[in-house]
Amino acid sequence: MQQVKDCFNEVKKDYFKFISSQETKRDKFKNKEKMIKSFLIPVSFWISKKVNKNKPLIIGLAGGQGSGKTTISSILTLILKKYFKLNVFKVSIDDFYKTRKDRKLLSKNKHPLLMTRGVPGTHDIDLMLNFFKTVKSKKFKSTQVPKFNKAIDDRYSKSLWYKLESKPDVIIFEGWCVGARAQKNSQLKKPINSLEKIYDESTKWRSYVNNQLKTKYKTLFKQLDGLLYLKAKNFNLLKNWRLKQERKLLVQTRNKKNLKIMNSGDVINFMQTYQRITQQMFKDAIKGSSVIMNLNDNHQIQNIKFKKK
Repeated sequence: MQQVKDCFNEVKKDYFKFISSQETKRDKFKNKEKMIKSFLIPVSFWISKKVNKNKPLIIGLAGGQGSGKTTISSILTLILKKYFKLNVFKVSIDDFYKTRKDRKLLSKNKHPLLMTRGVPGTHDIDLMLNFFKTVKSKKFKSTQVPKFNKAIDDRYSKSLWYKLESKPDVIIFEGWCVGARAQKNSQLKKPINSLEKIYDESTKWRSYVNNQLKTKYKTLFKQLDGLLYLKAKNFNLLKNWRLKQERKLLVQTRNKKNLKIMNSGDVINFMQTYQRITQQMFKDAIKGSSVIMNLNDNHQIQNIKFKKK
């Protein structure tokens, strides 16, 4: 307990400042002190014990749309840097989305739904694998990592990419489908929502996405040294949280032109592309995750489970 107390005293100023920057008048965080003391500091100690100074520790952080991955990964990064003095690099699988141009080509050649970013098959896997290979190299000096701008639905220009100047001790790799597993082909036959029923009657799109999980993404996720999973109770909760997330983006980017901010109808349609894999992850996460953070209906961590070795 004393370690947790010491850690909290060290990071609390930066922590509350960060939380404040994430709040809007309409959406406020609750139980802020409990969240960091009971859950995020213990997870940070768990991560720090796994660090090997010879090579970066790659920790995946997964959870459905709107579950709080970016917020949680930012707080973990803050704690690991401030208290544990570790060199931490946080990056999202979203930053490795294919460009709009590449997705347009994919949608013409494979299936129109692949124009919509998000599902396996819409990320540049080779770029990710190359990034992990580069940072693990003994000769590593520096590298650039892509940065994706969701407001324009395309990559930032290369001059605005992340610059990594020294080898990280920890890489937090977050994303909604990080660690996802493929389904059996027989599970793909029955559509699970109106989008699949209307736009993927032949199952071509979901078969393509599933095959990506079986092959390239399986190779990618083998790079992980551990997986943290934010588990919501059901998919409807995630829909509500994702709508809240879009409202926040609208507030933060107000007065900016040419932004692709989604209305509630757009969000619901967008979420349907994620539904199949998200619901499968509810089941698979229990088997495949190192740490499970169970979320309550109010978007707060209710309890945490560390997987026994």
